[in-house]
Amino acid sequence: MLQIDQTIVSPDIIEKKFCCDLDSCKGICCVLGDSGAPLLPDEAEILEFIYDDVKEFLTPAGITTIEKQGFFIFDGDGDLVTPLIDGKECAYTFFEDGIARCAIEKTYSLMKIDFRKPVSCHLYPIRIKELKNFDAVNYEKWEKCDPGIYLGEKNQVDLYNFLKDALIRKYGLSWYEQLDYAAQHLKK
Repeated sequence: MLQIDQTIVSPDIIEKKFCCDLDSCKGICCVLGDSGAPLLPDEAEILEFIYDDVKEFLTPAGITTIEKQGFFIFDGDGDLVTPLIDGKECAYTFFEDGIARCAIEKTYSLMKIDFRKPVSCHLYPIRIKELKNFDAVNYEKWEKCDPGIYLGEKNQVDLYNFLKDALIRKYGLSWYEQLDYAAQHLKK
């Protein structure tokens, strides 16, 4: 384990290779799971604020789900998450060429909003577990992401480099530079 500031980082974060392969996985992380995407409290507020801009990309079922359940919900564990359509895909998902995509990120890419998507989605397959005195930063191995592992190994892309923007968004540039420095020295 590697400690950086108030985080404990799993060695997998710097040892694993990964590069998301949407053509192979079809965005399955937006469709399968026990609950919706984990949200930070301020992200829940943002979802309500940006809803009218995002709505044009939502499916009719997504709109119905959000308008019935709300912009966010609390799951069975009491965690703040995005709502799911019939217990399956995230209500903010739409499909394009057979690939599940995020309506929030689509709206962001068109520069209509300045919120990219929930940080938990941006970081995937890294998951953060907030504990009392620190965050545990872990790699979540899921066989549905095996194409991303294969592509990462093929192209020699480190997981932490693939998720550089997301990690900087979550912890800042200084934190990321410390992670990169540690990774470079541990690889020697």
